[in-house]
Amino acid sequence: MQKLSIKKIVEFRGKSDRSKKHFVNSLKLDKPKDEEESGGDYWVSCLSAISNSYKLNDIELIINKRIELEEKYGDTEYNTTKTMYKRNIDIIYNFEDFDLNQWKPLEELKFIKKNKENSVLLIKGLQIQVTPNHVFTFQREGIDEIGSIWFIAKLNGFSKSELGMFADILYRYLKINFAKDYSPNGKYCIAVDVFNNFEVSFSQLENGEIPYLLNSTLDEIKKLI
Repeated sequence: MQKLSIKKIVEFRGKSDRSKKHFVNSLKLDKPKDEEESGGDYWVSCLSAISNSYKLNDIELIINKRIELEEKYGDTEYNTTKTMYKRNIDIIYNFEDFDLNQWKPLEELKFIKKNKENSVLLIKGLQIQVTPNHVFTFQREGIDEIGSIWFIAKLNGFSKSELGMFADILYRYLKINFAKDYSPNGKYCIAVDVFNNFEVSFSQLENGEIPYLLNSTLDEIKKLI
């Protein structure tokens, strides 16, 4: 059985009944997947620039990436490649004057190394891939807390309820892998849609602002297996 990304789970929700059955049958083929949750190579330029800028608190990384992509855009003659560069450039432009620190606690952060072996969670018998950009710890009122951020790109972006599934699995990822030593903070367990430039935190699911969709969607997939 193939590992499932949250992007694929979101796609499943939008399919017809017939397409959903075909989707589930294709999971059983167990073909290796090269595309990661970040969206694959198509969005890697904007995602890596935003991710690095967030960690290092350096907006110049975003600006420099935009300049680099503009040069590549001018050099290529292939329309498909030009479109890819243009879409990445447009996203980067939106973040050049954006304060990424709003997605960080005020306390000093310590970024910790992610363990690739812990990136797959077994939920309802399904393997779910979780690939956040950063996991960080901080101390608040004497308590060691942990948070994480996940920058995600898709053409036309996600709805907030869809983005909530990323925040949901991200919080579970923190609880399963780090709760022994740290207390997960739902406010700083954040999924960011860089195409639309908005975020959903796990706290928004907890307070009912965003619906929980992940469990019900996984239940539907299980029924078709």
